Amino acid sequence: MRVGMPPPSSAPNRFEHVPLTVHLGSAEASRAVAAEIAELIRAHQAEGKPTVLGLATGSTPLSVYAELIRLHREEGLSFRTVTSFNLDEYSPLTAVHPQSYRRFMDINLFEHIDIPRENTHVPDGAVPAGRVAAYCEGYEAKIREAGGIDLQVLGIGRTGHIGFNEPGSARRSRTRLVTLDPVTRRDAAEDFGGEEHTPRYAITMGIRTILEARRIVLMAWGQHKAEIVRAAVEGPITAQVTASFLQEHDHARFVLDQAAAGALTRHRTPWLLGPLEDQGLVWDARMTRRAILWLSQTRQKPILKLTDDDYNESGLQDLLRVHGSAYDANLGGFYQMQHTITGWPGGRDPQRTRPGDAPVRPLMASSAGVYPKRIVVLSPHPDDDVISMGGTLCRLADHGHEVHIAYQVSGSNAVSDEALWRILRFASDAGLSEGSRSDSLRGLCEAYEASGVLPPSDELARWKGLVRRQEAAAAARLCGVPLGRLHFLDLPFYRPSAGRRRTIGSADVARMREFLGKIRPHLIFAAGDLDDPHGTHRLCLRALREALLQGSGEPWTRESELWLYRGAWAEWAPDEIDMAVPLSPQEVLRRRRAIFRHESQKDQALFLGEDRREFWQRSEDRSRRLAETYNALGLAEYEAIEAFRRYSPQEFMRDAPL
Repeated sequence: MRVGMPPPSSAPNRFEHVPLTVHLGSAEASRAVAAEIAELIRAHQAEGKPTVLGLATGSTPLSVYAELIRLHREEGLSFRTVTSFNLDEYSPLTAVHPQSYRRFMDINLFEHIDIPRENTHVPDGAVPAGRVAAYCEGYEAKIREAGGIDLQVLGIGRTGHIGFNEPGSARRSRTRLVTLDPVTRRDAAEDFGGEEHTPRYAITMGIRTILEARRIVLMAWGQHKAEIVRAAVEGPITAQVTASFLQEHDHARFVLDQAAAGALTRHRTPWLLGPLEDQGLVWDARMTRRAILWLSQTRQKPILKLTDDDYNESGLQDLLRVHGSAYDANLGGFYQMQHTITGWPGGRDPQRTRPGDAPVRPLMASSAGVYPKRIVVLSPHPDDDVISMGGTLCRLADHGHEVHIAYQVSGSNAVSDEALWRILRFASDAGLSEGSRSDSLRGLCEAYEASGVLPPSDELARWKGLVRRQEAAAAARLCGVPLGRLHFLDLPFYRPSAGRRRTIGSADVARMREFLGKIRPHLIFAAGDLDDPHGTHRLCLRALREALLQGSGEPWTRESELWLYRGAWAEWAPDEIDMAVPLSPQEVLRRRRAIFRHESQKDQALFLGEDRREFWQRSEDRSRRLAETYNALGLAEYEAIEAFRRYSPQEFMRDAPL
């Protein structure tokens, strides 16, 4: 085996066409990749050989680069014998542009290690159009002159691209100028202040260039990469998913965290690979429910109508062996789903419970007898609360609980210049400002009217954040949460200049911990919507986890429960749901009105991602579709359902899918 080439984490199976290693989380996976790179460099140095690395940009390799910096500073890893070639660069873009990949590499790696500057190569995005072809040929020549790439590090885009080899890229392609896919541009839009300012072109290494590397490691973190990872690993080799070309490479390997591996057969439907005990798995309640729901949806039958033949013909004979019959298995799956449904998401007042009342499900052991409860709803952006759990939020407030909403970031980046201009023009024309401030506002308005852009400044960002605050206050008031229970945390990681380089720091964690320690909630509702392509949800959830870790000795953490919601970007699979809150038609309309209070995001939201529906449409479609799913399983029929997954703080600190 080649130096630093660890085996896959489990034996290959008939569905997977490329070796892969699955780690618990991205931090552990990043350390493993960095260790592999370090081992290769040291082995080559011992032999007196240079090392040539192919490097990637974006959020995925950031933690790898951080670990390489640590290895350099603390363990003496030298990069003096290393030459690097980056995959790509936006065009036209100068090397000093804040969003250039040269700047990215300098800030996140090169400036912190001893690699010679002349040994670092990043495509030049400022090359004039007439010289691009010759420049790309020269880039290829430099790779050949260096002896070829020893280890190529890759990420994977949501279209399945590696480098900027978008869908349709040819297997034989070399370094060249490409037109970026609309999905890729939308994903990058926040970094550039909107899709209209995002470059349309890029210079990228080609597929053939990448496949000529002697070893390739593709990394993917998070659930938003799960489906495209499945397509690249288990699907056919196709130019529509250029990462699938790695199946042809003898020494390519995917390194994943559990969330990114979640759509693979080994995780989603492991019974198709054979008996679970042979895979180190068991038929626990969660796995049983997943299999029965999968069977119900596959056979298009309600749970209680599934037969022995349905189980046998779908590879679930092993589950029949455990339960004895389809009848007994069906009942177990049906009752699990039935027990997720509750109209009392915070529990019921024991003083008002009457004999014959429906049970409050699911039971919350740690705080079941507490009423009313202190409840914290964490909303990454100022509208995620009402988009994803607006009906439940109204229900909690109406039931008399002490509901606090904490908005974790300002959301200022998502306010368009046009939306702010309208407010500034109103303030100016209405005479709401005086003296020099009035002149300043008038000047800003005239600048926008002339150019269509407001000149960026810290004050402008503060004003945009204030717009989001007022909208959030209006939406919360409609849901029954008073202004005094709204908390605007403004976590420091969310700064306009950070772009995709955002990382959680000690100040973010300290602010989260201080807030939670002040409220000492019985229940915490937080966004588990990790499909957010801009990463804010993931970073907010990570800040929560670190705050809980640091405060794990505080008594309130042992008496609280955590519920994760989704809705803006994704939804829970039925087998992952622990609580389903049904909504009436009137509650759906009330939620819609709350979402509409976020006027700056209505009709003109800047960062919708690939899904072009407005957020209120996503909310209604997904909650209605979930209600239809429950109905198809043979459960009660509702207008809409909001769903949640439960963790204890201890479970979340250990198993959070980050």
